[in-house]
Amino acid sequence: MIVVTGATGNVGRALVDRLLAAGRPVRALTRDPQRAALPEGAEVVRFQPDDPAALFGGATALYLYAQAGSPALLEAARAHGVRHVVLLSSGIIQEGADETHPIHVMHATVEQQIRDSGLDWTFLRPNAFATNALQWAPQIRAGNTVRGVFANGLSAPIHEDDIAAVAERVLLDGGHEGVAHRLTGPEATTNAEQVAAVGAAVGRELTFVETDPREAGPELFPHVPPHMLERLLRTFEETVGVPPEITDTVQKVTGTPARTFARWARDHADDFGGKA
Repeated sequence: MIVVTGATGNVGRALVDRLLAAGRPVRALTRDPQRAALPEGAEVVRFQPDDPAALFGGATALYLYAQAGSPALLEAARAHGVRHVVLLSSGIIQEGADETHPIHVMHATVEQQIRDSGLDWTFLRPNAFATNALQWAPQIRAGNTVRGVFANGLSAPIHEDDIAAVAERVLLDGGHEGVAHRLTGPEATTNAEQVAAVGAAVGRELTFVETDPREAGPELFPHVPPHMLERLLRTFEETVGVPPEITDTVQKVTGTPARTFARWARDHADDFGGKA
């Protein structure tokens, strides 16, 4: 039995699908099982950390996203038979990184808790997620202009299913214990190029209009806590004209090359309104 936290998230849901397709029993944890709409083959359990037997009984491995991690949860997992935890961490954790950055603090803290837990571990450290482009979906559904910051900001966005594919192999194959895998997409692309790729996927010509970051607020970043926005904008500014890290980890671990952002845009065309 493999326990998957964040089972309704982009990566967690893709991982549930993959593990079921591989014939492995999956316990999918979610805060609202009635609305989760997870596959019938999964054992869907309400995520209640105060009932660890229901979460971890009979399980040997755990896929964890950082927000769900805590020493108590890890101790409960270990006490009920879990031996290996695979953490969805962050590529922000690397040598020379700003260790005061709130995203770094959150993920580094959970990584250390896992090291201290006595469990075998594997850390997945993706950089930019292709799903970040979904922040533009309301604008694209409404018209052909996308307002955003730093048109020339560079990244190598990774498809969420490529992260899930790596997690699947790490969980099923063994041999990845004590390894931190850095994950990226296969090529660099600017924010403006990403918008153009989404336009090609939905059959419309889209225009990226750069906004002064000093004027960016909740309308552009509705899911970013206000206290984090300023630091996040500085992080984005640091990507302008700077080639991003690109790894071949997806291919090495899964045997299949990482998918391009254009492929991701085609896979998600319906999220942006579909073909005109």
